[in-house]
Amino acid sequence: MRINNLLFSILAVVMTFTAMAASQPQNSNNMMSNNSKKLVAYFSATGTTMEAASRLATVAGADLFEIVPETPYTAADLNWQNKSSRSSVEMADKSSRPAVSSRVEKMEQYDTVFVGFPIWWYIAPTIINTFLEQYDFTGKTVVPFFTSGGSGAGETLKYLKPSAPGANWVAPKSLNYMGEAELKKWLESL
Repeated sequence: MRINNLLFSILAVVMTFTAMAASQPQNSNNMMSNNSKKLVAYFSATGTTMEAASRLATVAGADLFEIVPETPYTAADLNWQNKSSRSSVEMADKSSRPAVSSRVEKMEQYDTVFVGFPIWWYIAPTIINTFLEQYDFTGKTVVPFFTSGGSGAGETLKYLKPSAPGANWVAPKSLNYMGEAELKKWLESL
């Protein structure tokens, strides 16, 4: 009889713990779940953002897509000290939308889209607006990341949000020199 009571008690404890585990709220953050489809889309003028995007895609288990300008930027185009350079002119006109040469196939499959870029004049280059305006981001999580010679994100979100109004936006993150361990920690915090 004692053995039956002991077995019954053990079974009751096991069932209680099983029921408690089943009733625990599941992680509602599907951004980093294995079932979530992720994309790292990036624009890189000099290769710095490309390196950061490649590291991020590897750590996040995401697909990688380069936002390529229809007309590539030359060194002269990127001369921020020349007010007549292409980048200076584009950044002075917030409605500028430089053309991109390709599109993401089946964008609808992605739940989370990391969008990377260098910081130009304290915001994202306007080619990022071009990219965002090509798709419907309603219900998707958009995670901006950037590289910079020293400045922060400035008013990046102010100028990007209108280009993807249905998106769930995350604060921009600098990925300058961020290694794998730091990337993992950041991704887990999202």
